[in-house]
Amino acid sequence: MEDKKKQSVGFNIIKSDPTDGHGGFGIGSLSLDNVSPVFVDIEEGEAFVDVGAMHARSAVEKRIKFTNNREDSEGGKPYWLVWVTIDRKEDGPYYAGVTACEMVVNTEKRRGYKSLPEHVNRMDKSIKRHIIVDVMDDRSKDILRNFLVNHDEGMWERSEEKLKEDLSVGK
Repeated sequence: MEDKKKQSVGFNIIKSDPTDGHGGFGIGSLSLDNVSPVFVDIEEGEAFVDVGAMHARSAVEKRIKFTNNREDSEGGKPYWLVWVTIDRKEDGPYYAGVTACEMVVNTEKRRGYKSLPEHVNRMDKSIKRHIIVDVMDDRSKDILRNFLVNHDEGMWERSEEKLKEDLSVGK
């Protein structure tokens, strides 16, 4: 039996626009095709993609009852769920929208804290190309920055300066 979980970097890279070239149904709607949920595990010092988070069915969220009361998950493990949206410029893809949401998971109690409206709104902001990572602590910013750079340095280089500035920690 293998104890080590399989690490896969499953970013949703840009697909062709299904509404491209016509003015019919679906024009103006937002697409989730280019959004990836990235978990920042603060204690382990790692970040990973888990597409199950798109429907609150990630490995972190399984068998956990979430409330918006922090006391329910007291003593739990802190995470950041970061919505990363990929877009394309003339010179290639880049991290266009990056927004972070707080989570706490207490597996012993099978309880967790998260604000569902915040998670939905931050995913929407990411899709709309906003950068909201200033709410994160410095350690988490460092983990996320390293993850994004290591995933694709070119995408990092093409990203907006605001993302680089907001994720820089004393550098």
